[in-house]
Amino acid sequence: MHNRRNHALIVLNAVLVLGLAVLALSPEAGAGGAQPGATGRPRGDYTMVAGQLNFGNSSSVWIVDSSNQEIVTLRWDEPRRNFEGIGYRNIAEDAAARPGR
Repeated sequence: MHNRRNHALIVLNAVLVLGLAVLALSPEAGAGGAQPGATGRPRGDYTMVAGQLNFGNSSSVWIVDSSNQEIVTLRWDEPRRNFEGIGYRNIAEDAAARPGR
């Protein structure tokens, strides 16, 4: 009984390792746009800063992705115990925009 169960677990692990190897070695598994000639989103380079908001007495987190020139602001919702998105900006678009009057 134990030998049959062990054999099944060994086969299952071998299949999972093989599947992981196939996924890791596939061309799409790289860092997206970081590969020469690849299209898509480059791998992010993140910086996170925590703080308090002036409204609602709640904590927040600002996450800056310097590789993709984006910033996201999240608020911690204590009753639901999860993050809630409250803001997004594309830094590159903001820098390229002409200031209005």
